[in-house]
Amino acid sequence: MKNLNVYLKKTGLLMLFVGIVSCGSTKTGDMTDLKADATEAKAAMTAAEPNLAELFASSAGYAIFPNVGKGAYIIGGASGNGIVYENGTMVGYANLKQVDVGLQVGGKAYREVIFFENEEDLNKFQEGDYELSGNATAVILEKGKSKTIKFTDGTAVATMPKAGAMVGVSVAGQRFGYTAM
Repeated sequence: MKNLNVYLKKTGLLMLFVGIVSCGSTKTGDMTDLKADATEAKAAMTAAEPNLAELFASSAGYAIFPNVGKGAYIIGGASGNGIVYENGTMVGYANLKQVDVGLQVGGKAYREVIFFENEEDLNKFQEGDYELSGNATAVILEKGKSKTIKFTDGTAVATMPKAGAMVGVSVAGQRFGYTAM
């Protein structure tokens, strides 16, 4: 019974943390900061993996999340805000939410970019309430280690760690909202 109490307390604290993190403000100053962070994230990811430059240039569009926070102790959650680009032009804002259960523990901060293979895939994302499929996988970028990023079901996903350590990171089941400019 004591273990159950500890588990419930930790789970409650985690859910409180995820709730607080996901309740971000959308003031103009925050959006200016988000744009600057997105530009910095794109530069850092391209520096770590030069092949990304072609995907940024050739994909129909992309959503970049410069600061995604994820925490877990059996039950996990992730949250972040991003910017959506179509043919290199900013067209809107996106938010990312994820709740999952499984063998996982820890916390981390990372960058994430979702590339859309064609206009149809980008339009599906822009309709709002978009979810990455169960077979979605992310390529984790590490400086000095070349990676091949391939489209699956119209999307390609890359992540880049910023801080923290975590066992059991996944992108499947992430849900996204979209707001046009």
